[in-house]
Amino acid sequence: MRALLQRVKRAEVRTEEGTAGRIGHGLLILLGVAEGDDEEDAAWLARKCAGLRIFDDERGRLERSVLEAGGQALVVSQFTLYGDPRKGRRPSWSKAMAGERAQRLVETFSRLLAEEGVEVASGRFGAHMEVELINDGPVTILVESPA
Repeated sequence: MRALLQRVKRAEVRTEEGTAGRIGHGLLILLGVAEGDDEEDAAWLARKCAGLRIFDDERGRLERSVLEAGGQALVVSQFTLYGDPRKGRRPSWSKAMAGERAQRLVETFSRLLAEEGVEVASGRFGAHMEVELINDGPVTILVESPA
């Protein structure tokens, strides 16, 4: 699994039906699921995202986690994190997990992140989404679960 974390002042995801999820201060997590990923990957990644120290402390150092900073998380599934553009002009999506299995792992990740104590909002799996955010820093980190 891959998570592209963006520290945000606020973030919102919309579908044609309206706002799917919205947070204030916290993390926008763009989440990709690969073939072969499982619940262990989701659990490891949820713990890592909840505990990663990328928020400022009182001295302005990146020493606080989203939990310690009192932030929220907006989880948006994004299979394109597994796009492979090395050949040709169209990326290959062959490494991305598809369908219901991927949706279950995205939902598992969100549930486990909430169990870590993070308030979680989310987009809609498989929907066309518009994501609006104010990146804070900017701070953007790519985290991958162990192989």
